[in-house]
Amino acid sequence: MIFTETPLRGAFVIELEKREDSRGFFARSFCRHEFEALGLNPEMAQANVAFNHRKGTVRGLHFQYPPHGETKVVRCTKGKMLDVIVDLRPESPTYLQHFAVELSAENRRALYVPDRFAHGYQSLEDATETAYLMGSFFAPGTDGGLHYADPRLAIGWPLPVSEISDKDEACPLLQFSEPELRRRMAA
Repeated sequence: MIFTETPLRGAFVIELEKREDSRGFFARSFCRHEFEALGLNPEMAQANVAFNHRKGTVRGLHFQYPPHGETKVVRCTKGKMLDVIVDLRPESPTYLQHFAVELSAENRRALYVPDRFAHGYQSLEDATETAYLMGSFFAPGTDGGLHYADPRLAIGWPLPVSEISDKDEACPLLQFSEPELRRRMAA
């Protein structure tokens, strides 16, 4: 695997290191030793799949508060999406900055999302499917969200939003939620 660190320390785009021959290719998409060598959490508690009927669908921006924070490895297995992460570590020089990368079935990239980051995405094609490896279990009551259109985040979603859940639409703007966010996300 080829790991490229993003401008947000601890978050990595992961490319497959393909071994090709006449049949096609073979590549590792996860290796505990390679994750450990970079200081990344190699624990995977569950695997999730999300399917989006319509392009323009937004999911997120989701996170879990410590001590139930979660790492994720996100890959698009069908279609195409813009994957977005936001640094929620108050002590970080990139606090509240975001990073976006296109993940697709064609480019086969993945994104490693560290603990104390929000994560969301927009499907760029109809029938887009996403696979997540989760570093911890979902812990009801410890989950939170940022509003996908918060002007302080200034995320440039490439398409008009065609679908979003009521829960995601109801996420508060930072002007209302940041004091609690800072307090609960402090290291």
